[in-house]
Amino acid sequence: MEVILREDVAKLGSRGQLVKVAPGYARNFLIPKRLAVLATEANKNIVEQERQAALRREAKEAAEASELAKLLAPVVITIAQKAGENDQLFGSVTAGDIAAKLEEQKFHIDRRKVQLHEPIKQLGEHTVSVRLHREVSVDIKINVVKED
Repeated sequence: MEVILREDVAKLGSRGQLVKVAPGYARNFLIPKRLAVLATEANKNIVEQERQAALRREAKEAAEASELAKLLAPVVITIAQKAGENDQLFGSVTAGDIAAKLEEQKFHIDRRKVQLHEPIKQLGEHTVSVRLHREVSVDIKINVVKED
């Protein structure tokens, strides 16, 4: 059975793609969850229009993300934390802390976009990547200083 995917489906295909699947898989899973529609001529036209709109929206979001990246590139964030001997923090600096500091500087960034492999546990200067879009990411500097 041929269906047109409305969303990306793992190990099957991407949005707008025409794929052949088993009839039961299409009837029982893909179509009820609105992941796909039957491959009729009318549905092909509708999906093509949706794909064009998604491409325009994607291009607009990428342009906005690159503009935001230009604004974020020179930003340096200073976070004060309690620390013990050997410059070891008592707690840690997380993606949520970094997002909150960016919010204070009028940058509305979701904490899930801050790419922090593990929480920062040392004083000093660190570089953290912020993924603004699938194709756009920017590195920002984080200064972790000792709280008085």
